[in-house]
This record gives sequence, C-alpha cells and structure tokens, in this order.
Amino acid sequence: DGTDPNGAGLAQNYISAVIKLWAKANNIYNKENIILESRYWFNPPLSSRYFLLPGSIAIIMTLIGTLLTALVIAREWERGTMEALMATPATMSEILIGKLIPYFILGMFSMLLCFIVAYFWYEISFTIIFILIILSSIYLFSSLSIGLLISTLAKNQFVAAQMSLIVGFLPAFILSGFLFEIGNMPQWLQYITSIIPARYFVESLQTIFLAGNIYEIFIFDAFIMILISALLFAFVLKKSKKAL
Repeated sequence: DGTDPNGAGLAQNYISAVIKLWAKANNIYNKENIILESRYWFNPPLSSRYFLLPGSIAIIMTLIGTLLTALVIAREWERGTMEALMATPATMSEILIGKLIPYFILGMFSMLLCFIVAYFWYEISFTIIFILIILSSIYLFSSLSIGLLISTLAKNQFVAAQMSLIVGFLPAFILSGFLFEIGNMPQWLQYITSIIPARYFVESLQTIFLAGNIYEIFIFDAFIMILISALLFAFVLKKSKKAL
C-alpha cells in the first residue's frame, strides 16, 4: 500500500525469484514476455509528502503541547508566583486546567494551520474534518498532560525543557511511525511504542489523509489515547498538591 518500502522490497525480490525459477523451468529466457506492472494503493505517485505531512501534524502538536506546557508550572516555581496561586481559593485541579486551556487553543490552531497547508498547498486528499478535530483534541490533551507532569516534577524551566524533549518530542518523532515503520522495529521496541500516544495519533492521521474513514482504526486509537490521557492527568493531580 505504499507505506512499507522495506516490506515491498522484500516482496518484490521474492516475486522476482519465483518468476525466474518458473521461467527457467519452462525454458523461457525472453524477459520481454513477462511484464510486471506495479500499483501502489493510497499513494500511487509514491510521493513522500503524502506520508510525511500527516505525521508532521502530530510532531508540531507534540512540541506545542509538551514543550510549552512543561514550562508553565516550572516558570511559576522559579518566579515565586506559585505561592500566590496556592493562596487563592482555586483548587489545584482548577489551576492546572487554567494552565491547559491557552495551550489547548494554541495547539488546535496549529493543527488547523497545518491542515490548511497540507490540503491547499500540497494538495493532499482528505475526507471529514470533524474526525480530525476530535482525534487532535484527544491527542493534544495527552500531550498537555505529559507537559504538566514534567513541569510539576521538574520545578525548573531548563530541566523541564530537556525532559520534554527526551520524554515527549523524541519518542513522538522516532517511535510513532512518523519516520520509521513500527513493524520493522525490534519486537521489544514495538512494545515500548504501545505506550506512546503519538503512535496512535500518527496512525489515525495517515488513515484520515490516505485511506479514508476507517472507524475501526479511529475508535481503537481514540480509546487508547483517552486511557493514556486519563492516567497521566490523574497522576498529575496526585503529584500536584496545594502545599509548599
């Protein structure tokens, strides 16, 4: 289907070997009698933009959701304003939600901007936008939760920025299937990718842009991302206490 070049290359080699054995067994040595026509599903021209641009939306949203959010609480601790927030009647959950809302809006705006560029500038096919909005909202919440968790644990902007790159950006960039096919990774590494929210979001993005409305994939990916988001946010609430 144009998404796994390594597997396609192996299949081509096996098929070529079978054809050569068959030709040798039947004393056929004229290659012009055998014409192999290749057809690639979903990505006929084998253009890299059909594969990379949908996944790049997840990478950009990861940067905004994880990196910027990781600096929020840490900046409050460094400036000494966290004590003032704790003195207010607002609960810790209300404070955290208030920190999430601006970056949620910024992340959704960046997603829409990436979608406009991919659809109108690069002319990548698309189906229904409300599915993209729903899945993006779910994934963005998981990225924001990761950023808040890092910010709560680090309490230092430099440390929080480094942790967000290691914990958030690099796994989303390398282990999500954006650049490297997950099926070609070692088995133990495939197990690690199952806990990375970006893996499911990239899979959904590529399905939306390339294959269409396959709800079986969307529902499964959305369920896993919601589960991971809920666990992360619950852990953030447990670690964030309204006390010095």
